[in-house]
Amino acid sequence: MNDIRRSILWVVFGFSMVLIWDKWQIHNGNAPTFFPAPVTTAPAANPPAAVGSTVPTASAGSPAGAELAAPTGAVVPVPAAARVEVGTDLFKLSFNTEGGSLIGAQLLQHASGQLGTEPIQLLTQTADHTYIAQSGLIGGSFPTHQTPMTLVPGPTVLADGENELKVSFESAEVGGVKLLKTYTLQRGSYVIGVRHDVINAGAAPVSPQLYVQLVRDGKLTTNETPFYSTFTGPAVYTEQQKFQKVDFDDIAKGNADFVKTASDGYVAMVQHYFTSAWVLAEGSARENFARKVDNNLFAVGTITNLPSVAPGQSQSVEARLFVGPQQETVLETVTPGLELVKDYGWLTILAKPLYWLLEKIHGYVGNWGWSIVLLVVLIKAAFYWLNASAYRSMAKMKAINPRIMEMRERLKGNPQMMQQEMMKMYREEKVNPLGGCFPILIQIPVFIALYWVLLSSVEMRNAPWIGWITDLSTLDPYYVLPFVMTLTTIVQTALNPLPPDPLQAKMMWLMPLMFSVMFFFFPAGLVLYWITNNLLTIAQQAFINHKMGVPLKITNPFELFKK
Repeated sequence: MNDIRRSILWVVFGFSMVLIWDKWQIHNGNAPTFFPAPVTTAPAANPPAAVGSTVPTASAGSPAGAELAAPTGAVVPVPAAARVEVGTDLFKLSFNTEGGSLIGAQLLQHASGQLGTEPIQLLTQTADHTYIAQSGLIGGSFPTHQTPMTLVPGPTVLADGENELKVSFESAEVGGVKLLKTYTLQRGSYVIGVRHDVINAGAAPVSPQLYVQLVRDGKLTTNETPFYSTFTGPAVYTEQQKFQKVDFDDIAKGNADFVKTASDGYVAMVQHYFTSAWVLAEGSARENFARKVDNNLFAVGTITNLPSVAPGQSQSVEARLFVGPQQETVLETVTPGLELVKDYGWLTILAKPLYWLLEKIHGYVGNWGWSIVLLVVLIKAAFYWLNASAYRSMAKMKAINPRIMEMRERLKGNPQMMQQEMMKMYREEKVNPLGGCFPILIQIPVFIALYWVLLSSVEMRNAPWIGWITDLSTLDPYYVLPFVMTLTTIVQTALNPLPPDPLQAKMMWLMPLMFSVMFFFFPAGLVLYWITNNLLTIAQQAFINHKMGVPLKITNPFELFKK
């Protein structure tokens, strides 16, 4: 039975190693070895210097019957004079007078790398990378994101003491229709209000449709460590199917699966730590789309009908564009479900309360590193009695381990009698070989959920802890934490009873050490979390061993491998 318990633990550990290896393969651009999955990028290609995506087209009726036009390819580069720079306390934005599109967004409070580096450029349109937000009208010959527009005179910088800035672009008359786009930026907000005023300057009623879209190439964002990968690509949220990620590769192949017709939700472009999303008014019918518009260039968006606009009249449609960090408390206030872009996967039900608790702790201590330490302490305290049961079982096993080893040596020629004697010894000593296994297995989902909380939280970026740890989302520059992690793993292994089988005993030492080596490539915040967990485990296990009279006997692994 002891061997069974050990086997279960090694199976769990081995499965974790398999998953980590697959993530390593994905990071290096290779196919996963054990669990093949769709790749999140399209075939590599150099995007053109400036790209104008195809205008969506739809039938004159409901957006549900929309048919998307084929790609038209690249257009001429945008002249420098066509760029309009806009500044607020959070943004440095760049607009293109062609279509009044948002073609650049720097997030001033988030560095591109270490603290002190220039702000991160989320939206951009360069020769190497395209990621922009567009909108326009379809259903006839109307202004689109390719229509030249004029900047309406007015301020382009949020002045001190002001809380709101409006920037407007107006098109010439196209098909008897003018389009006036007004971007409203609020101090302290990553949400940009976008009002579309459709003005009928013609002699006949018109019934256009409004489209909004995010256009991005299939280039992946750079991972901070080689042992994990995060999703980059479009996403669609509806109340019907909730959050649906859409792989670039599926779009290119024409088999992307998501809700097409809805009256709620949003469309988004997601990457590690940051996102952008178009949000229309709740209750407005819309047709969601995701398509390939050029070589390695993709769009996700939505189309909605406008009421008929009589000659000389106008119709306004409000939309919101979120461009910013995946800060859960902020995302929850924008629109229902937007916080799901911070993807915890199937462990969301556990991860969300863990993040909530982590944020509450940070509100008191003001340091994300110490917040991680205190959160792990609280989790270990919550599982104290469950862990105590497991460690008592391990202590009993360690106490009788010498007798088991002697018996196995004495009866190695009679396996049946050996098993009978072993079971008799367990009954006499009231030892349950599986008693140390199940309590630990129950806790595994909680600690995996905490792993994803720390991996996904933008708050870890550029967050210092102490001394040389100035960014919990990057590697320890001097590898002190991984080294401490390795030492704690060795001590923890030495406190556990060795399995009687020599091969299993060697594996019991090798596997944790191999696992520790991987932590040299993990972000400092994750290593800190694991060190804290190890130290608390060692303290509790040593206390229980002492309380039960189990002598402290440290196994010498070098002696073990001499056998």
